[in-house]
Amino acid sequence: MKLYHVGVFDNTKKPALQLCAAQELSEFSRFTRGEYGNFMTMISKTVAERTGPGQRQSVEEQDYVVHCYARSEGVAGVVITKDYPTIAAHSVLSKLMDQFLSEVSLATIRAATKDGDVSFPAINDFINNYQDANQANSIAKIQQELDETKIVLHKAIDSVLQRGEKLDDLVAKSSDLSAQSKMFYKSAKKQNSCCLVM
Repeated sequence: MKLYHVGVFDNTKKPALQLCAAQELSEFSRFTRGEYGNFMTMISKTVAERTGPGQRQSVEEQDYVVHCYARSEGVAGVVITKDYPTIAAHSVLSKLMDQFLSEVSLATIRAATKDGDVSFPAINDFINNYQDANQANSIAKIQQELDETKIVLHKAIDSVLQRGEKLDDLVAKSSDLSAQSKMFYKSAKKQNSCCLVM
């Protein structure tokens, strides 16, 4: 699970204006980071532009998923992820947009004329704190705990089944022993019946 790009856009303008953004591109070569960053900015602007007010959408592009949440105020949040649960990504977007709109006025947003014009330092916290999807969404955390419990239960059931197979083997052996002991008793009885002990 990886969160690569978090951005806030004014999507009332065409093309959408990137108000602020943060990226985590350390897994890419330093020679290609700039290209990946430019690609992510471009695809984020495109998705933000095409997301209507009050809508959420997730768009797949190669191995990445671009999640967008456009608010009715004309501002859209975008995150680009890889192997990140959709519900967790949209949870991050909801928190991002709520905090952004509570700290930045609409007048400041509308006054922005170029990318990066709006200062919002908390965006760096979003890219750093939500690399783990479980931090973003309590539902994802509960799902992970359920998955872990399920694994433990499967192991317990497997061990019970193995014990059950061993018990079945013992019961079969005891049945064989029981049949052999009955045959021994009968043969001993026959042997002893020929002689009478006084």
